[in-house]
Amino acid sequence: MKSLIKVYNLNTNEDINNVREAVASNEGVIACEVNISKKEVSVVYDDRGLSLDDIINSIEEKGYSVV
Repeated sequence: MKSLIKVYNLNTNEDINNVREAVASNEGVIACEVNISKKEVSVVYDDRGLSLDDIINSIEEKGYSVV
């Protein structure tokens, strides 16, 4: 499954690293690409054991706002 997530407060390289770490902490994530100019995170994951809500929750737990 591939999903695109908008992250409102994605502004710095540190934010990129934090979001990547948050997404990668979920078992089942295959790929993650962060586009800071569009404030988007593209995630490819195995949806048999991982939901989009799980990924969003891991980003929000790091203090980021998903819109």
